Amino acid sequence: MRSNYDKFPFVEVSKSSELCMAGWENIFTEVKRLVVSKNKTKTVICIELYHGVDTAEILDAIRTNLETVALLNTGDFLKDTEEIREMVYPFVTDDPVFGKMNSLEMKDFFEMDLVAQAQAELRAITAGTVVVLGEGAALFADADILIYADLARWEIQKRMKRKEVGNFGMNNLDEAFALKYKQGYFVDWRVLDRHKERLFDLIDYFLDTHLAGEPKMVGAEIYKKGLDKAVNQPFRVVPFFDPGPWGGQWLKEVADLDRDEVNYAWGFDCVPEENSLLFKLGEYIFELPSINLVLTRPKQLLGESVYKQFGAEFPIRFDFLDTMEGGNLSLQVHPTRAYIQEQFGMDYTQDESYYFLEAGDDACVYLGTCKDVNAAQMITDLEDAQNGSTDFDAEKYVNKLAVKKHDHILIPAGTVHCSGKNAVVLEISATPYIFTFKLWDWGRLGLDGKPRPINIEHGKKVIDWNRDEDWVKENLFNNITEISVNGHSREESTGLYATQFIETRRHWFDARVTHYTRGNLNVVNLVEGEEAVVESPDGLFEPYVIHYAETFIVPANVPAYTVTPFGKSAGKKCATLKAYIRI
Repeated sequence: MRSNYDKFPFVEVSKSSELCMAGWENIFTEVKRLVVSKNKTKTVICIELYHGVDTAEILDAIRTNLETVALLNTGDFLKDTEEIREMVYPFVTDDPVFGKMNSLEMKDFFEMDLVAQAQAELRAITAGTVVVLGEGAALFADADILIYADLARWEIQKRMKRKEVGNFGMNNLDEAFALKYKQGYFVDWRVLDRHKERLFDLIDYFLDTHLAGEPKMVGAEIYKKGLDKAVNQPFRVVPFFDPGPWGGQWLKEVADLDRDEVNYAWGFDCVPEENSLLFKLGEYIFELPSINLVLTRPKQLLGESVYKQFGAEFPIRFDFLDTMEGGNLSLQVHPTRAYIQEQFGMDYTQDESYYFLEAGDDACVYLGTCKDVNAAQMITDLEDAQNGSTDFDAEKYVNKLAVKKHDHILIPAGTVHCSGKNAVVLEISATPYIFTFKLWDWGRLGLDGKPRPINIEHGKKVIDWNRDEDWVKENLFNNITEISVNGHSREESTGLYATQFIETRRHWFDARVTHYTRGNLNVVNLVEGEEAVVESPDGLFEPYVIHYAETFIVPANVPAYTVTPFGKSAGKKCATLKAYIRI
């Protein structure tokens, strides 16, 4: 069966291609037009970059297409690499995986006395076009024209893996990807997002530089129109996929991925901090980080109550864990809220659940500890196994439970867990997704041939030893309550656990079902059926077709929506799983 999973969903912003400028020549034709329209003797253009954008490509484009009297690269004014390394160390730490949140600002990375000197020299110029390019460009001058060249975090990660990008202000292209990612997560992206937020309403143009040599630019008005349209209709972000040591083969078929890849372990279908959002403008597709929607339209997207609780953060994550013809995930545990606040400066933790989209006959989940477990001996055995002196007998200490398709397993923080092989999990979780304490990785190596970091020291401090087999079966395994039922639909509460802030509802239906957001963000996946159509009862947005396993976001601004079996699924039983924040 041919896959109908859409890997490149978009929000159609305009039928006109003229609103998007493609290629450096057309981009700088527009810039020169605006320079002329300013009718000033001297024009200052600041081109701000998100770290990871190819500075050399833009420098070359400026020199080829624009006559300037001064061209400054902000990278020339950064502090020495070692000074930056010392500055960020308290937040990066020596831990191979985890760091701490920070309050650093863009200016902290620059030699501000040199910046002040450059500011004075730029002010002294009385005529012509001045261009300041790079991260922090707006620190150097008051821009007559402000352009922002942006990049989604997933694209940054791909460039890091190819050793094209290091960390902001660092000379570390060849450093291990995991270390670059850690510094990006805890330092770079926090600093850059704060800086971008402050500039957002001042920006005249936005640049999409995701594809090398294929830049696109749109004006701020059309860019903001796209954000406004997205936040008033159901939409999807662009999914991305990654192989792993335990990865499977299911995603290749369902999402029509590269069959030559060794496997796909993860499918990130809704992680707005890292996903892209696509705007369609006539024949052009303009790519932007979906986090920009969260940062600039948080109340419309999340709802007033969720925003009050979380601020401009998207608190729900949906992703796939594919172990079909693969292996067990690492045995792991997530930190308690108190521990993550104390150790890492995070406001909430990664409570989660596993919804089994598919399950082989031998599929299982490891969940909670065995009854009357010897906690000290388990930790000793984990440490011995990690040192290579012995293997770890997981089933001696951890419950192994058989699972089937559509089972829903709840995993509050502090619960030892992992999915076994030959299953596909739709993981529904809170979003501090980097905070997984691996306890045992089954003696295998990562795809790079090196052992993956194990975090027994952190993990042993947060394991809840009271969650034994009886407790787990009563509280975490298919904790399903029927909410309502009629001739064509059944609504069920499937979790999450009482200590978790995410509620999940499953709807079985063979005809139209109406959902009300009540001013609360909804995240929904079609877990049964080939396709369904999402519509507005009041005609507030165009009908939107979703396919099996696709996740879509319904902003709080959308008061109501319907989901109806569609196409090959018309009249057949379908099911959605919906998540929202308990208020």
